[in-house]
Amino acid sequence: MTHDLTIINTFVLYIGLMMAIGVYYYRRTRNMSDYFLGNRKLGAWVTSMSAEASDMSGWMLMGVPGFAYLAGLNAGWIAVGIAIGTWANWHFIAARLRKYTELAKNSLTLPEFLQNRYEDKSGILRIVPAIFILIFFIIYSASGFVSAGRLFETVFGIPYQYAIFIGAGSVVWYTLIGGLLAVSRTDFIQGVMRFFAILIVPITAGMEMGGFSATVQAVGQVQHSMLEPMTKPDGSTLGVIELISLLAWGIGYFGQPHILVRFMAISSSREIGQATRIAMTWVVLSLAAAVAVGMVGRVFLTAPLEGTESETVFLVMTNTMFPPVIAGLILSAVLAAIMSTASSQLLVAASAFAQDFYRTLVRKEAEQKELVWISRASVLVIASLAIFLGLNPNNFILDMVSYAWAGFGAAFGPALLMSLFWRRTTRNGVLAGIVVGGVTVLIWKQFALLGLYEIVPGFLFSLLAIYLVSMMDREPSRTITDTFDAVGKSEI
Repeated sequence: MTHDLTIINTFVLYIGLMMAIGVYYYRRTRNMSDYFLGNRKLGAWVTSMSAEASDMSGWMLMGVPGFAYLAGLNAGWIAVGIAIGTWANWHFIAARLRKYTELAKNSLTLPEFLQNRYEDKSGILRIVPAIFILIFFIIYSASGFVSAGRLFETVFGIPYQYAIFIGAGSVVWYTLIGGLLAVSRTDFIQGVMRFFAILIVPITAGMEMGGFSATVQAVGQVQHSMLEPMTKPDGSTLGVIELISLLAWGIGYFGQPHILVRFMAISSSREIGQATRIAMTWVVLSLAAAVAVGMVGRVFLTAPLEGTESETVFLVMTNTMFPPVIAGLILSAVLAAIMSTASSQLLVAASAFAQDFYRTLVRKEAEQKELVWISRASVLVIASLAIFLGLNPNNFILDMVSYAWAGFGAAFGPALLMSLFWRRTTRNGVLAGIVVGGVTVLIWKQFALLGLYEIVPGFLFSLLAIYLVSMMDREPSRTITDTFDAVGKSEI
């Protein structure tokens, strides 16, 4: 009981600190630019840590370790794909998107950028992307709430159905009151906490088992296939389609709105280089440690974890190894991971509703203050739907994330790439690509065709649709191409 009380007190202090930050930045939120982009004033450190913290949520501390617990180094292919995708996103997308969104009438959201990029007066480039944003972010947010429920259930023995409401309430609070300024600052703190937490658990467990060599030997004795990256848990060889599916997580980065918005918010494109180095260091070390947690946990824990329990390996190891105060701090990092990503997702989904639905279809003359409050109300509705989806305790976190990840990657990745780098792209082409990519993922997921991860066909079909429709369409107007050309010359 004393152990639980110490951890509870640590959680309360942590959540209290995050909420205090939210209250502070509530007072500085005056308009939509403040609420969604922090008025484009984020520095390299805050931007990089916020982007990665909002990216790698409970699935990094629970989903990936759970996969590695069952599959060993086979799970490392996801980490490789993610690392490559992260680098490509920072290297190719970040600076150009930062410049283009400001030149395109200071766009605050991805749908607004697409509308301004193609000078669309119909509103369709706001409404259609917003539909897919809402669909896939509800699924994505649900995975975060499942993580929260599993955290409180595992650590405190709270019934899952109650635990999910506790975690969701914490996230919603500081998302509601602070906007991106609060989320980004808390993301920075959470990213630092998570970095040290994910490193200390496998290192400490390995030392208790006699060091690196002894730990590797123990893993091999439990199941030798865990040390063979091309071998699956059942002993069969990893196929080409399966390998492509694991690596394909990387292409999803080009279409993740909650990550892309961080690029839009950085103070200057000149900060991108430093931010990239910070982000890549964090990502590579954190992902390697996440895989190590699962593999070390397989031999460190005496009681086997089965089914969805495998995704609690990090939590169980922490509770087993550390005194209550240290365990509380580490487990707070898990809560931090969940809160950071879920809050970012809720924020982007709320912006899609307020900016792209409400302002486009309901009240075009809505003022900034009204839109902020509409956004906050929509956070509550979206969170409620996500909680409903997450109420089933048998959901695998990684499966839910992979579905939403594929949806965003296929719907928006090709559209963004072509919008940023192909001068001939047209409005109708981008619209076709978004619909084809998003619908392909929704259909492919239901039938599991060829065993191929749905992001691959969704991404390819979307690219093809954009190219074909754009080539059949009229060429873009002179004003559109002039803005496109100006991005390459801009020093914003």
